[in-house]
Amino acid sequence: MLTGSMVALVTPFRKGRVDEKALRGLIEFQIQGGTSAIVPCGTTGESATLSHSEHNRVIELTVKAVRGRVPVIAGTGSNSTAEAIALTRHAKKVRADGALLICPYYNRPTQEGLYRHFKAIAKAVDLPLVLYNIPSRTGRLIEVDTLARLSEHDSIVAVKDAVENVEFTSQTVSRVPGLPVYSGQDSHTWPMMAVGAVGVVSVISHLAGRMVAAMVEAALAGNMSEARRLHHELLPLCEACFLETNPTPVKGAMNRLWEPVGDVRLPLVAASEETLIAVEKAVGAIQGL
Repeated sequence: MLTGSMVALVTPFRKGRVDEKALRGLIEFQIQGGTSAIVPCGTTGESATLSHSEHNRVIELTVKAVRGRVPVIAGTGSNSTAEAIALTRHAKKVRADGALLICPYYNRPTQEGLYRHFKAIAKAVDLPLVLYNIPSRTGRLIEVDTLARLSEHDSIVAVKDAVENVEFTSQTVSRVPGLPVYSGQDSHTWPMMAVGAVGVVSVISHLAGRMVAAMVEAALAGNMSEARRLHHELLPLCEACFLETNPTPVKGAMNRLWEPVGDVRLPLVAASEETLIAVEKAVGAIQGL
């Protein structure tokens, strides 16, 4: 079972194209910072505006750059089952260690439709699959009963929970004990781990990776007082990084504080100066801790 702090990797762009050099550098930076896994082509990676060829290229480059040092969990979800299967097959072909599958969006399937969607992917591709529950983005919740049915498939190994409801997390942990839960919302990581989550797929790890990893490690070790302390230290950064649509604040801050990762793609627009000042202030407050 994979545990720890995993980074939801941004996709660097330069002059409208994927910046492959910056991507390699970012991956190296994250590995040296102690990430437990690299998760490319998710929400933070702007998968919605990547072409299929770009999407596949980013995953292939990530696997090659990581060189087996940590797992690569490739974002391969779609609201089209056939498209999700194709993307997941490619991830397996280039030797990703697993796939992250977002709940289908826009077409609003029933719970039976969700079950059949994920089941079809699990049957089509022999690869560990992490479900991604984020109703604020998709307009659909994978309910606990559906998660329980899906957990019966050997290749469905975990769920990334961005439901932003700790009671829902508690129900998932208690009613589906064989399905590990990862936080998908940085500000909720410690509260979710307090009720049984085993890690986070983090956005703020781009800016405070070692500290996020330390918080998760403390919680996994049962040192909840230390995890709680780190949670409160990180909370202003969590809040600042989500003042505008993810990943605009974190990409803007990285351009100033790390190395250029480029702009977000339309219809997203660059973060405001006010937001970037808030992120920089939050980063400055935790440096050296």
